[in-house]
Amino acid sequence: MKNRTLGNNGFEVSEVGLGCWQIGADWGSEIAKNEAEQILDKAAASGITFYDTADVYGDGRSEKLVGEFLKKQEKTVKVATKFGRDGAIFPDNYTERGLRDCVEASRKRLGVEKIDLLQLHCIPIEELKKGDIFDLLRTLQKEGKIAHFGASVESVEEGLICLEQDGLQSLQVIFNIFRQKLVKELLPQAQAKGVGIIVRLPLASGLLTGKFTKDTSFEENDHRNFNQNGEVFNVGETFAGLPFEKGVELTDELKKMCPENMTLTEMSLRWILDHKAVSTIIPGASSSKHIAANATVSELPSLSNELMKTLEEFYTTKVYSHIRGNY
Repeated sequence: MKNRTLGNNGFEVSEVGLGCWQIGADWGSEIAKNEAEQILDKAAASGITFYDTADVYGDGRSEKLVGEFLKKQEKTVKVATKFGRDGAIFPDNYTERGLRDCVEASRKRLGVEKIDLLQLHCIPIEELKKGDIFDLLRTLQKEGKIAHFGASVESVEEGLICLEQDGLQSLQVIFNIFRQKLVKELLPQAQAKGVGIIVRLPLASGLLTGKFTKDTSFEENDHRNFNQNGEVFNVGETFAGLPFEKGVELTDELKKMCPENMTLTEMSLRWILDHKAVSTIIPGASSSKHIAANATVSELPSLSNELMKTLEEFYTTKVYSHIRGNY
């Protein structure tokens, strides 16, 4: 596993990290505690040193599991969590007391004195523009409760607003072959400012594994069922904002572009890592068997310039017009 640095004056992270939404059991089949522990242990054994969670994943269950995992790990392991979507403060009650309560609860569940990276969790753009919440983050940093701070965002506009803030360590973004808008403006500006990029949904909610057909169905409580059109939260968080059937159709076209001896999953993850502005990708895993395969992408050769151009043209001519939601 290769490492990169998360922003200027940051810390080393594995190129492939682990997104811990699934182990919080917010959607789909609940992952038993022993299976969640196996996923985390397999990630560590595969060289993964960066773990991303949030206070609302399973109402704190994900943070608790990660906290128990941390007790067994060396100090090289880094954990990022997120706050700002708790029902007590979201969407319009961002008081200092409420925010501090969230941070204290995360510290307790994770079992740490200082959180490695605390990120805003897709909070309303009006709060980002006001800037008060960033002042609080800087205060928490001075108090020694967090080492670094960043923001998870849903659009280029939100990301650019955050980049104006002093001390911003990282941006967490949706970025994949189906969602390339960030390449033109946000990624170059983040790189110029020394802000790290954490990529979530690198496989577009599983579309880019190539395993789905138009007849694939999902469980009732799976966001890939109930949020296909943005019924509950930003549609971009599900299938990168593509209508499901169109996404399957486009995925079938992508399969034909894969290099010899490379799967669609591998090509999709490698494509992201071939953007130098990216610090780490955080695919989730519902089973420990997925971990090792994702981790090996760090050692794969870069895609050719010709293929990179082909995938850019594919996005521009066939994908872009179908993307929905705040982008």
